[in-house]
Amino acid sequence: MAINRTTLQQILDTVQDLHNLEQIVTREAVREATGLSLTTVDDRLAVLVDRGDITRIGRGVFVPAVRHPPARPISKTVLPDGSVKIEIGDVLLDLTPREDRHLAAMMAGSGQQLASIELGHESATQIAALRMRVGRLEAELRGRNGEHQGAD
Repeated sequence: MAINRTTLQQILDTVQDLHNLEQIVTREAVREATGLSLTTVDDRLAVLVDRGDITRIGRGVFVPAVRHPPARPISKTVLPDGSVKIEIGDVLLDLTPREDRHLAAMMAGSGQQLASIELGHESATQIAALRMRVGRLEAELRGRNGEHQGAD
């Protein structure tokens, strides 16, 4: 007996399968893989985008949405003897000083990435503010140049 899946689930599964096969997921590729009409595919893709199950990354190109579970509380305690306790949710890791250093070295890339992301956000904010100021100054300068030309 075949499992009866809704067209919505069938299209979501197809998007995930095509993406996992490193294929570009287009509405036409989904139609070809499912055999459903393009109207049905377009309708269901729109519903999946609205629900947040897939993301539209370009005109007619989709990828499955990445969904992570909620972040758990994380703490790190350094004990007087140099050993470390890392607690992530209900998981407790007891590390020797050497293990802590190795873990820190492995996590350094993530820390650098976070710093780069923050720097990029700050730069974008500053650039936007500067563009606004330059735009206002240019408009003011054009206004003053217009006044001077009108006075001639």
